[in-house]
Amino acid sequence: MTDATIPSADISALSFEEALAQLERIVAELESGQAPLERSIDIYERGAALKAHCEKKLEAARLKVEKIVLGQGGAVSAEAAEFN
Repeated sequence: MTDATIPSADISALSFEEALAQLERIVAELESGQAPLERSIDIYERGAALKAHCEKKLEAARLKVEKIVLGQGGAVSAEAAEFN
């Protein structure tokens, strides 16, 4: 079974790095233009789910860092922990 055929439910078990690596492979395959239409649709759908998973992981990390910063310095601005 390839990465793109693993059920979406299994995405939640992926680390950020694993999900990002799969997403990068999907983007490369889509950009190559070599995938048949049906496969392109399937992997695009998986890519969207992987993107959402990565965003969720990043937000959780941002909140964790913000909590650490606030815990160490007291009343630190939330802006201090933003990763923009």
